[in-house]
Amino acid sequence: MLIRTGRDGHDHGVPSEITPRAVHEDRRTLLKWMATGAAGAALATWAQREALAQQVQRPGKLAALQAVRSTVPGAVTMEKLTEYKDAASYNNFYEFGTDKSDPAENAHTLKTRPWVVEVEGLVKKPGKFAIEDLMKLAPMEERIYRLRCVEGWSMVIPWVGYPLAKLIEKAEPLGSAKFVEFLTLADPKTMPFVGSRVLDWPYAEGLRMDEAMHPLTLLTFGMYGEVLPNQNGAPVRIVVPWKYGFKSAKSIVKIRFSEQMPHTAWNKAAAQEYGFYSNVNPNVDHPRWSQATERRIGEDGLFAKKRKTLMFNGYEQQVGQLYAGMDLKKNY
Repeated sequence: MLIRTGRDGHDHGVPSEITPRAVHEDRRTLLKWMATGAAGAALATWAQREALAQQVQRPGKLAALQAVRSTVPGAVTMEKLTEYKDAASYNNFYEFGTDKSDPAENAHTLKTRPWVVEVEGLVKKPGKFAIEDLMKLAPMEERIYRLRCVEGWSMVIPWVGYPLAKLIEKAEPLGSAKFVEFLTLADPKTMPFVGSRVLDWPYAEGLRMDEAMHPLTLLTFGMYGEVLPNQNGAPVRIVVPWKYGFKSAKSIVKIRFSEQMPHTAWNKAAAQEYGFYSNVNPNVDHPRWSQATERRIGEDGLFAKKRKTLMFNGYEQQVGQLYAGMDLKKNY
């Protein structure tokens, strides 16, 4: 085994999240809300999340993961890291609740051992991998990626894993395989919100084959030098840094290769809002809000100044060629 256990968004704006975000980002909006008495509730929600973040402690909690710093172009941003307490307490993981604080509060019920990931579909070598064997398949790397949420917030996180392409190469896809689908655990015994009507469970996501094979697409087992916390997608997830966070499926149990584009969770729930590609594109707004700017979690407290959102989340030089000739407003 690579580690000895000593002891990760899908990202979606529900109506209850839209109003507080406006309060976080806009003082004038807050003044208007004060006149209606609504600001108190929004401030209380923010304060609750801040209090939860302070409770999340990293040292000694999770097993360490050894990794070398990646040399892949674009794999390491020099931007300031989001603090661990913020990255581990402000999450989208609807299997554990729809509020950002719910996963950190509820995901302790998730059992990550034993864990098996099945590879199936249009491959020469289908199989099942115990998580310990999957972790030993290729050398671990540290990648410092921006993560941009469709709701308008972002983080900078040091992830630990190896390129998904290493697993794909081992499976030997057939020439007819055009897409890779990721299915996540849907266990109502350990995931209290599975069975809710928010989504069609299990959670499903997918990538085109060339996206899945891209060197930046990371099969991820840890962050901040430790194994993933449950709320961040333990024990294994995908991180696709140029796409909105909900494309990076968490707690994966099945990887399926297919000829047809898979039906993904949020696309099935609201196709007009969540397209298959879901590339970070400041020029294509979500139907209910702009994508031109973002709020970096952990910066400057309640009234953080918004940043301009970068095309492909700042990875245009590395991945832009994947979409040459495509209408990115149609293929959103």
